[in-house]
Amino acid sequence: MTMADDTEDVELDFAADEQERAQKHTVIRHPLASFFHLFFRVVAIVVYVLCDWISKNFASCFILIITLLSFDFWSVKNVTGRLLVGLRWWNQIDEDGRSLWVFEAKKTSGGCDTGTETEARIFWLGLIICPLIWTFFFFTSLFSMKIKWLSLVVASISLQLANLYGYLRCKAGGQDGQPADKNSFTGQHLLQRPDIIFGIL
Repeated sequence: MTMADDTEDVELDFAADEQERAQKHTVIRHPLASFFHLFFRVVAIVVYVLCDWISKNFASCFILIITLLSFDFWSVKNVTGRLLVGLRWWNQIDEDGRSLWVFEAKKTSGGCDTGTETEARIFWLGLIICPLIWTFFFFTSLFSMKIKWLSLVVASISLQLANLYGYLRCKAGGQDGQPADKNSFTGQHLLQRPDIIFGIL
């Protein structure tokens, strides 16, 4: 009976691990989802900025922008959040007729099909920067006394912030490895856990 030599050299392949890590940082695994995550919201902002030159009809601009942002809301909530960052949220009605909000974060594993770090960065930057742009438009409309445009901007901010809020709830619950608290989620929770926002950028 021969015993294995404990002093035998074991070859470790660190280069393969580094290549795999570098590929996870740079590759876009879901290019179509990444494109549509930004497409509708960016086109809505461009249409808003150029609306006076495109058409003098406020109603057509309003309908076009709200339609684009509705497509954006649906695609981000139902497709890109799940594919790019492994998060999803929705509302369901239970047997008693109560409305329940569900926030989920997919457990990450080595062979998971969620997006790469590049895709996660695209997702979070788009989700955070666009509401800030619409907030800027809110103040410009308010100070220039364009009340009809103000209603459009408020509707746009509402659609953008709803997704941001939902995904921050998912991220907060997913960070701890347990479901998000269904009863309360306040700014105080974000102040206690700044890594929720700053860790995603």
